[in-house]
Amino acid sequence: MIIAFLSCTSQLSSQDPIFSQFFNAPLVMNPAIAGVRNEANIFLNYRSQWGGLPNAYETYAVSYDQFFEDINSGLGALLLSDNAGNGILRTTKLAAIYNYRLQLADAHFVKGGFEFGIVQSRINWDKLVFLDQLDPTFGAITPGGTPLPTTELIPDRNAIFYADIGMGLMYYNPLFYAGISVKHINTPDQSFLDQNTNLYPGLPIRYAAQAGGEFLLFDGSGAVWPVYLSPSAIWVSQGDLKQLNAGVFVHFGNFGLGGWFRTAFQNPDAIIGAASFRIGRIKVTYSFDYTISALDLSGGTHELGIGINFDGQIQESRYNDCFRLFR
Repeated sequence: MIIAFLSCTSQLSSQDPIFSQFFNAPLVMNPAIAGVRNEANIFLNYRSQWGGLPNAYETYAVSYDQFFEDINSGLGALLLSDNAGNGILRTTKLAAIYNYRLQLADAHFVKGGFEFGIVQSRINWDKLVFLDQLDPTFGAITPGGTPLPTTELIPDRNAIFYADIGMGLMYYNPLFYAGISVKHINTPDQSFLDQNTNLYPGLPIRYAAQAGGEFLLFDGSGAVWPVYLSPSAIWVSQGDLKQLNAGVFVHFGNFGLGGWFRTAFQNPDAIIGAASFRIGRIKVTYSFDYTISALDLSGGTHELGIGINFDGQIQESRYNDCFRLFR
């Protein structure tokens, strides 16, 4: 009912889905991060938000990125799909990403990235329920199983397409990285209605800042696993909404454990726990968002991330960078 009500308003502001495992969805975070390694990398992501609420949100993503030394550039591709309300509103984005790397000094780099995407949003009108369809006794469906009619008019179209542009900047050295990104620079029009378009400012620009590091605690000599500490934080602002995720991941050889705290500043939102393991080229990470806000019936949020590094059996000694969390 809330989604139906919002779909009828003349002005509606939307926000992006954001993965708790932002390190397993790097192209969603910042186009400048594409190609932080020479080898091809593929990430698969699934997020089920607020499982305790019926038909909430599901988000899927798959991405590819790689660095090409001949052109000193990183290339990437991203497919992102978001399902709100059990198919009431589906949004799919396909984006191409390019960035260029500039070396400032030994092991100090800056990368500037650009993203161009095509987005389709589709609304399933038949699944919407409006106030004039609700009967005090029977709800929206008669005892015979027939949906009650509505006087609301079907929108001019049930699917829209629009271009989506983003940019990003990233600095990194062997110990830490820091970046900023701006998505939806062109503030695309997401309206399904042709009327009152002058009252709709478009999809709000999303600003984000990211930072993290990599610190060796034990080098793994003898029978002891190497132990690394990866602190990280991401700040996001879009429209009137802001959030901050901050935490740390600890790597024990091929295993890892992490925890983050997410806050919307006025409203502490969730505590996030994650565990990962690696088998050859593949790393699998599971995380759970435990809700600590007033939305205590949400049931939390489950997320699964799979990363595939085509460097084969990764020799960690080859890497001297701050992106272990992204591998």
